[in-house]
Amino acid sequence: MANLKFTVLAGDGIGPEVMEEALRVLEKACGGHTLDYAKCDVGGAAIDSCGKALPQSTLDKCSEADAILFGSVGGPKWEHLPPNEQPERAALLPLRKIYKLFANIRPGLLYGELSAASPLKSERIPNGIDIVCIRELTGGIYFGDKSVENLPDGNVRASDTMTYRTDEIIRIADVAARTAMSRSKKLCSIDKANVLQTSVLWRKTVSEYISKNYPEIALTHLYVDNAAMQLARDPNQFDVFFTENMFGDILSDEMAVICGSLGMLCSASLGVSKNSLGFKFGLYEPAGGSAPDIAGKGVANPCAQILSAALMLRYSFGLDDVAKRIESAVRGAVCSGIRTADIAFGKAPVSTREMADAVIERL
Repeated sequence: MANLKFTVLAGDGIGPEVMEEALRVLEKACGGHTLDYAKCDVGGAAIDSCGKALPQSTLDKCSEADAILFGSVGGPKWEHLPPNEQPERAALLPLRKIYKLFANIRPGLLYGELSAASPLKSERIPNGIDIVCIRELTGGIYFGDKSVENLPDGNVRASDTMTYRTDEIIRIADVAARTAMSRSKKLCSIDKANVLQTSVLWRKTVSEYISKNYPEIALTHLYVDNAAMQLARDPNQFDVFFTENMFGDILSDEMAVICGSLGMLCSASLGVSKNSLGFKFGLYEPAGGSAPDIAGKGVANPCAQILSAALMLRYSFGLDDVAKRIESAVRGAVCSGIRTADIAFGKAPVSTREMADAVIERL
């Protein structure tokens, strides 16, 4: 039996509501294990209580833990602040950088029973969708050098620099390869090697690394514009695909729309370092945002937060069997017709608490 030490950052909007339900599910699913967690403010809640989106006290608790279970941050209340002080930019990006969370794993899962949630025609996805997007998270244009300069002719010129090193490419390729090995051994690398020098290096490095270290994997390459089209045309032609930071940001959001409600989509951001149990330190969060328009109404879908907690058990605590039980319970509840408003489709919607109750019942 293990002591599961993690930090809970519920954040803003619907974050506290769905986090409460995820913790209830963890308590039920992890019988025999000790849940050792501290709740800390982050985002707008931390601005209100401490004056900044990511206080040192929160960072200290995160550093003492083996994982971070994250809710959501942001909302209209804090949009008047300078961009660098707003919850999204001042909390999430620093967490990724500080803990070197370089690999974002986002399952694109749509149950066949929820095919109506997708904008794709049902005949294109008769059995739903089951793919995985892996995004490099700490490199590329988001973290490259930036500048703004006033030119002599009166124009203003801004630049954002995209850079990648071979070791950054190799480590994300390894995460993608390991994920592919656990599924169908089918992997697609996405770049823009016909235009960008970083993508030329990306494709060369990926090809050499996979060929040498994972010869069993069927590796393909796509340009990002074609990949975006193929994802909308036939998502299940992919199994695992991976790409650099900006392309991954765009494609993972496209995948989220194709898979229906954001209330069902979870994610894991994994770091370089190992935790005290010998597994990856990671941050686990729903793919959706803080949804301030429905905050406090008890109607938010807690499934993405619950499934993110399951990913935490799998990747940071090595409890794959418990993670699978939670995932099976979520599937069982949803496919039996118990659904919140975002996925109801003619059925009587249940509340946030009732959705979690249905998952707990199936555990």
